[in-house]
Amino acid sequence: MLIDALRGRRAAERLLSLRRTEPAPWVSAVNVEEIARGLPEGERGTMLGLLSGLRLAPLGRAEGERAGTWRRRFAEQGVTLSQADCLIAAAAVGVGARLATGNPKDFPMPELEVEVWPPGE
Repeated sequence: MLIDALRGRRAAERLLSLRRTEPAPWVSAVNVEEIARGLPEGERGTMLGLLSGLRLAPLGRAEGERAGTWRRRFAEQGVTLSQADCLIAAAAVGVGARLATGNPKDFPMPELEVEVWPPGE
């Protein structure tokens, strides 16, 4: 979703709209890492511009424990969740935010409110 916003797709408009009508949307350090890792060096300024309008959700002990508990519980049911997705979800739950994603199946946590933003828009 953040990559789509950087590419000027519909997600950029949605983020701008959220910034106008609500407090700034949240982002986690995991999301920042994912963007920084995948973005060409020449687009760093665009990334910094996008991130400057977002709040950073804390990732501390409580979020780490929540993420680890989810991974264990879902693994016991035969469902593999990624560490990154669990940390992102835990950060969102920690600040009471909805999580916008194009991959809702990656976020089956019952405590998490998920908003689907189709990828590529």
